[in-house]
Amino acid sequence: MIDYRLDPGESPEFVRLYVVTQGRKLSGGAQLPLTAFIATVDGKQHLPSRLSPEEKHILQLCQGGCLSVAEVAGHTSHLPLSVVRTFLASLLETGYITVRPSKADGVAASAQTLRHVLDGLEAKFG
Repeated sequence: MIDYRLDPGESPEFVRLYVVTQGRKLSGGAQLPLTAFIATVDGKQHLPSRLSPEEKHILQLCQGGCLSVAEVAGHTSHLPLSVVRTFLASLLETGYITVRPSKADGVAASAQTLRHVLDGLEAKFG
């Protein structure tokens, strides 16, 4: 993976984000919520050489199980969220990952469930 941060003493020149994403950008319908879960597709465990180092890193992160978009972005902290979402959208389009909405999307917890959670927290932490 390429580290785009500067070492002390280096000139302030930097790599533009459109170079990192190879000119790709998010399409209007490809907005991935931070809570959506990302997983690799079974049978596509090999990493083709045409993927960027960042895309390979994202695939390696997701091979251990589902990670949310926010977690993937956290593990690639040298890249802005918009770039991570662009890479995820590209990997989704090429069939390397699947996106699953979180169970919390659009579903409100019942008052009883919230009460049980609160009681458990109070019992544990006082």
